[in-house]
Amino acid sequence: MFEEYDEYRNKIREFALKEFTEEMAAEYDRKEEYPDELRKKSLSLGIIDMQNPAKVMIAIEELCRVDAGLGIAVTTPYFGSEVIMLFGNDRQKEILQDVYKGKYILGLAVTEPSGGSDVAGLKTTAMKQGNKYILNGSKMFITNGAIADYLVVLARTSEDPNPHHGLSTFLVNTKSKGFNANKLVDKLGVRATNTAELQFNNIELNEDDLIGEEGKGFYYIMMFFNISRIYVAAQSLGIAIGALDRIKSYIKENDIKDEDSMFRLSDVGTHIEATRQMTYNAASYLFEFKPKPELTSMAKAYGSETAVYAAESAMEMLGDKSLYEDVQRIFRNAKIMEIWEGTSEIEKLVIARYILKGE
Repeated sequence: MFEEYDEYRNKIREFALKEFTEEMAAEYDRKEEYPDELRKKSLSLGIIDMQNPAKVMIAIEELCRVDAGLGIAVTTPYFGSEVIMLFGNDRQKEILQDVYKGKYILGLAVTEPSGGSDVAGLKTTAMKQGNKYILNGSKMFITNGAIADYLVVLARTSEDPNPHHGLSTFLVNTKSKGFNANKLVDKLGVRATNTAELQFNNIELNEDDLIGEEGKGFYYIMMFFNISRIYVAAQSLGIAIGALDRIKSYIKENDIKDEDSMFRLSDVGTHIEATRQMTYNAASYLFEFKPKPELTSMAKAYGSETAVYAAESAMEMLGDKSLYEDVQRIFRNAKIMEIWEGTSEIEKLVIARYILKGE
């Protein structure tokens, strides 16, 4: 079902090769600044089509193949949009259209200082007082946290005995009184993206800021993760192919023919092909509205391991040349793949649970 997008893939590849110069990638990596002009340029050229998830996945893969820091920065201004698209009210969907047009930047706030994997254990609250919700708490490692105009925030709205039933999602305007964001610096990788710690201090939210139904937030976020994990698998696939590109060039330029190098090249290529098959297979179910969470988690977990393995292989095989900025940046960018949108350990628990459910 994805062959029809070959022309689109070529368009994204050409854009990335032209715009993601080594000088630009290195500069934004060193400065840890968000490349907003690049975001605007990608919008003007129609690089990202959030109405078509298959195109989003392909764009992520091809952009991250050239540079994951810039590639992820270009594709994250819409982060969390699927929650609004699926469950938002008319006003929220109007805001979402402005996000797609580039007027606003969106973010998703779930992870907290006490942890991210245990979503049901979060401590941020949005308790009802009259016709208002009062939002209090903090979030950590939030992508776009310090540059977003709006955030999809998961908070506890009741002390239901079942912790999964007491969570709700809200669309929060970051200009609200009581909101504060602190940009995080000195990250290992994807340094062109904006990451922040957030504080919510008695922020008043209206009833129409609630996304969907009260108490359904946990399930909305789990559905979102089932989508976003496909995109992380695509990020990993792109990073791995980018590492393979460097390895191939080095082998050809230096006429390397020893068996150890050929074995490693073969292993990296095999891991990449397996990741590609897993990712596109899981996506084929998801994009037909028949998601299989176990396949999504397999693609995300295995893909992240492939990205790290390919990046490590590039570092080892290129020797002194691996100290060059582009190769070590691939290595640094790869590691986050095993952590965000569900750690590899969480993905493996999901996989195991579905295996045990089977006959």
